Amino acid sequence: MTIPAPLDKAALGDHPLPPIVDGDKETKGRILVVAGSREVPGAALLTATAAMRAGAGKLRIATDESIAVAIGIAMPEAAVTGLPKDPASIQAAASEADAVVAGPGMSNGDDCAMVADALLASEARLALDAALLHALRPRRLERSSLPVLLPHAGELASLLDCDEEQIERDPIGCGLRAAERYRALILVKGVTSHVVTPDEKVWAYGGRAPGLGVSGSGDALAGIVGGLLARGAEPLNALLWAVWLHGEAGAALARKVGPVGFLARQIADEIPALLPR
Repeated sequence: MTIPAPLDKAALGDHPLPPIVDGDKETKGRILVVAGSREVPGAALLTATAAMRAGAGKLRIATDESIAVAIGIAMPEAAVTGLPKDPASIQAAASEADAVVAGPGMSNGDDCAMVADALLASEARLALDAALLHALRPRRLERSSLPVLLPHAGELASLLDCDEEQIERDPIGCGLRAAERYRALILVKGVTSHVVTPDEKVWAYGGRAPGLGVSGSGDALAGIVGGLLARGAEPLNALLWAVWLHGEAGAALARKVGPVGFLARQIADEIPALLPR
């Protein structure tokens, strides 16, 4: 039985983030956010805002063409384009970024498999969430940097082709299977979340903020991961820090607002004060 290590400040000390550097936006990393749909346009905003609050310097959003203009107005910091319809264009966009976070708010469909394959063929550091997880075929993702996969129980069940109850009974075991099958870093989300690596290392972060169980919270978490990856953090370090930052942001909001009732859009604003100086 694998006993997880606690995901606390001591663990983070062994997995530091890159130092904060002076310079223009290029020095702080370029991130591409592939997110949103006509039904869930706000996912792109939640993800992108969290990425910038985590310290990314230059932001581009690729989203459903029908909402691109509205997203650009709502997020003036971003260059916004419609999501390209062909793999070559998606790969080219990813190649211009240091990191890509993709999937929040996207609709399930055939396009997701094409988008996932194109992004996996790029050299950018990569975090995948939501609809794009359902599009992954069972295979080892042979990349120069480990991709980060951010499934909740239902999405992890899809990755492993098993039922959700099995995930809930054995989150660590299922996380280990997924990490080995896909050669990826896996976050098994839950009241206690587990970070799992292909070499069978496991960390656990216990829930301290029930209010984080709210629509859009996962989008904010994905954005934090992406922002740290864009800054140059190693994928494992980015994931460990993102889980801790997300949880501590929820704890801070619980003290300010109450144990429940805060909104996912408020999470990102807590991140800068929690980042190491």
